[in-house]
Amino acid sequence: MFGSIVFVSVDVLASRAQAQSSDLPPVTVEAPSAPKTRNSTASNQRARSQRAATTNRRGNLAADQNRAPQAAGGATGTTTGYVATSGTAGTKTNTPLIETPQSLSVVTKKELEDRNVQTLKDAVNYTPGVTTTAFGYDPRFDAFSIRGFDVTYTGIYRDGLRQGGGNFAIPKIEPYGIERVSILRGPASGLYGLGSPGGIVDVTTKRPPQTAFGEVQLQAGNYDRYQGAFDVGGPVPGSDQLYYRLTGLLRDAKTWFPGNDDDRAYIAPALTWKPNLDTTFTILGEYQTSRTAASIGNARTVDGKLTNIYSNDPAFSAMDQKQFRVGYAFEHNVNDTWTVRQNFRFYQVNTDAKYSQIDNLDFATQTATRSAWRILDNFKTATLDNQAEAKFMLGAVKNTVLFGVDYSNSRYDDKIGYGPAPDLNLATMNYGTQAIATPAFSIFTKQSTNEIGVYAQEQARLGGFILTLNGRQSWVSQSTTTTLDGPPDTQKPSAFTGRAGLSYVFDNGVAPYVSYATSFSPQTGVDVTGAAFKPTTGEQSEVGVKYQMPNVPLLLTAAVFDIKQDNVLRTNPDNIAVLAATGQIESKGLELEAKLALTPSFDLTAAYTHLNVVITRGNSDTTGHEYSGIPRDSFAAFGKYTFQSGTPVEGLGLGLGLRYIGANFGNDQNTFENAAVTLFDAVVDYDLGKLDRSFRGAYMRVNATNLFDKKYDTCQSGYCYASARRQVIGTLSYRW
Repeated sequence: MFGSIVFVSVDVLASRAQAQSSDLPPVTVEAPSAPKTRNSTASNQRARSQRAATTNRRGNLAADQNRAPQAAGGATGTTTGYVATSGTAGTKTNTPLIETPQSLSVVTKKELEDRNVQTLKDAVNYTPGVTTTAFGYDPRFDAFSIRGFDVTYTGIYRDGLRQGGGNFAIPKIEPYGIERVSILRGPASGLYGLGSPGGIVDVTTKRPPQTAFGEVQLQAGNYDRYQGAFDVGGPVPGSDQLYYRLTGLLRDAKTWFPGNDDDRAYIAPALTWKPNLDTTFTILGEYQTSRTAASIGNARTVDGKLTNIYSNDPAFSAMDQKQFRVGYAFEHNVNDTWTVRQNFRFYQVNTDAKYSQIDNLDFATQTATRSAWRILDNFKTATLDNQAEAKFMLGAVKNTVLFGVDYSNSRYDDKIGYGPAPDLNLATMNYGTQAIATPAFSIFTKQSTNEIGVYAQEQARLGGFILTLNGRQSWVSQSTTTTLDGPPDTQKPSAFTGRAGLSYVFDNGVAPYVSYATSFSPQTGVDVTGAAFKPTTGEQSEVGVKYQMPNVPLLLTAAVFDIKQDNVLRTNPDNIAVLAATGQIESKGLELEAKLALTPSFDLTAAYTHLNVVITRGNSDTTGHEYSGIPRDSFAAFGKYTFQSGTPVEGLGLGLGLRYIGANFGNDQNTFENAAVTLFDAVVDYDLGKLDRSFRGAYMRVNATNLFDKKYDTCQSGYCYASARRQVIGTLSYRW
């Protein structure tokens, strides 16, 4: 009576990237969606002598405070609660946010802690322009879009250096190991090279402190979630030049999705050598292992609606990932004018994914035919960025000039195997009772990408005017092999990209600006003539205004923008295997953001986004239609109040978050919609030291995401996904 229902599993994340560049649903082989110095006499004497020497050489040390050592990918400006006043993501120099002529948001350490974020997606949930819900619940990858454009592979950065990734081998960021997250919206290729026109997300790693500290933390949550973590650091005993930090975490957890673990082990050592006030050299390392389910999906009806039949089978379900990171950040102030920096990192990610998949449902016979899949991915990348920064006056103009040369090399090896699996009995739901054999590999892909970039930037200030100009010439060589021993497909695109921006900062803290920026990124594959696809390019015009209230930690921003992405891959409707780089997507929108910190009682972050992402040139059934999965309107706000002395509940903190995700189309043909949904998050914490001084340093916290356990499905490019369920986590920590 019901006939057969064809199931299409969650597509490979690489296909998501293709879907971003195509106006038809991704076409894949049904794989799941794929990323104070110390108080010693010696140190005090040394510090005094260094300060005296520096003052004599520079003439006025106080006038040179803006030359404090800069953490790559981070910032050195003041941060109060949820409000950061400067950052490096927008300019690669330590620049006040209101002087950056582009939208830039910062999620501070306090906000990360208050919301107890568990993934990078959680960290950016309250940021304007960012969509994290298009692919529903998926703990395997940090996959999201900015201003409607996917940034999973080319838009996520760590300490100013691109992470990258290949198919399932995408580095996972452990939030306990980071200090802050910066979100630069709009093209950034003028400084960073190949990338999405949507922007970048730059994560700053925890660094060794100059004052000794320590923390131990225990967590427990629903779905048998247990986690322990520690974070210690300070001066190395016996030295007044070396500082260390060691951060670690161990988690054993299940999730609401049957058969899905969320286990992790993480260790991150860091060491800083600071021989004088002008030189800093920091080594950063990481080793991490994790396990999740390899397939997050349910069987779907022919019209794409989800059923309650899980595709995943515990008998054959695990995605094991190991990742290793080592690098350094070097900075030296040569004199009053010049500062040089060199940042390097090597990253390796190995992923082994095994899963079963429902291919067809037959209710007449109460059986589901299934297949077994295995994906083995290896990704390696090395990145080097050399910078020289000069600060000087030229007449009445204050200049900050940056020169840079960077190089990146990435390689990934992808192997896929698929074969038959025993049928699932829909009457008994005999999950986990049948042996499923591991299939042999039959699909092989290798890809290497090299990029060399030369860039320059000028920040010129005259009175209240600030002119920001940057430009970059990139040379890329990309080689892809799609058979075991076949010839590689090689392309060598090059491009000049840049940004021009003009801001005016009034004395009252109001700063209007206008900017224009471009981007580019190569595309894998060839067209019907055998020629490599043209790189996809993007351009953005943005007008905005920022307001930083003098002497009060309040930052307000507003921006309107128009982004066009060209050479988007589109498919031939008569032959979906034939692609052409002739499509175009346009994203127009409005973004509003407020950050407030009334120290130490109240913190607030709020964001509103209106997006209109349209396929302006595509296939006949999608041209002129909205790009699917991107909400037209969204609003998010999170605030937390902590009771102070003089109240009966001193030390108690209460926080509440609201996330409104507006309606959006579920496919690019715009034949059906995803309904709007409102989600709530909450936190209650307490400083136990306020109860009894013997508990000083101890804190309790309970966080809940999706507080009311709202169930909803979301679809993108015709593929539908289940939402994340309520997660409650209790935390007990002790700091000294």
